[in-house]
Amino acid sequence: MTISTTSTPRWTTRTETADDVPAVREIVLAAFGSPSEADLVDALRMDGAWIDELSVLAVTPDGRRVGHALLTRCHIGDTPALCLAPCAVLPEYQRTGAGSAAIRAALDEARRLGERFVVVLGHPDYYPRFGFGRASAHGIGLSIEVPDEALMALGLDPEHHPLPSGTVRYAAPFGI
Repeated sequence: MTISTTSTPRWTTRTETADDVPAVREIVLAAFGSPSEADLVDALRMDGAWIDELSVLAVTPDGRRVGHALLTRCHIGDTPALCLAPCAVLPEYQRTGAGSAAIRAALDEARRLGERFVVVLGHPDYYPRFGFGRASAHGIGLSIEVPDEALMALGLDPEHHPLPSGTVRYAAPFGI
C-alpha cells in the first residue's frame, strides 16, 4: 500500500494503513453517533469499490488520528467515477479544518491516480468549497429522491474531461 503524506499548517494527511482501521471506525462512530456509517466503511473496505490510496486520515502534529475522508468507486451511467462518503471528524476536532484537509488530500490523490469525476451527496453549503457543484446541472441524478442541491459533482480535470451525464450507481454497500 502506498502511503502519501501531505501537510497543511495544522494537519498532516496520509493514506489509511491496516493499523488505522480501528481508529477510522472510532472516528466515524463518534462523528455520526450510530454504527450505520462505520458499518458502511467496513463493508466498503471489503467491496471491490475500495481503493486503498483513497481512504485518507487527518492527524494532529502528535499523530492522533482525528479525521477521515473516503472515496470509493461508483459510476455515472457507465462512466467510472468516485463517491465521496463518508467524511468524519472526531467531535472535539470538528470545525478545525481536519475534515477539509482530509477531503482535499483525498481529491488530490484521486487526481494523481488519474481519476476524473467525483460525486457527493451532502450539505450544499459545505462541499462547494472543494469545487463541487449541483450535479443536476450536468444531467447527473440518482435512482432515489434527494434534494436537488444535495447531490453534487466535481470534475477533477474539467478542461480535458467534462462531467458525464447519467444516473449515479453506488457500490452495493450503499444500498442505492
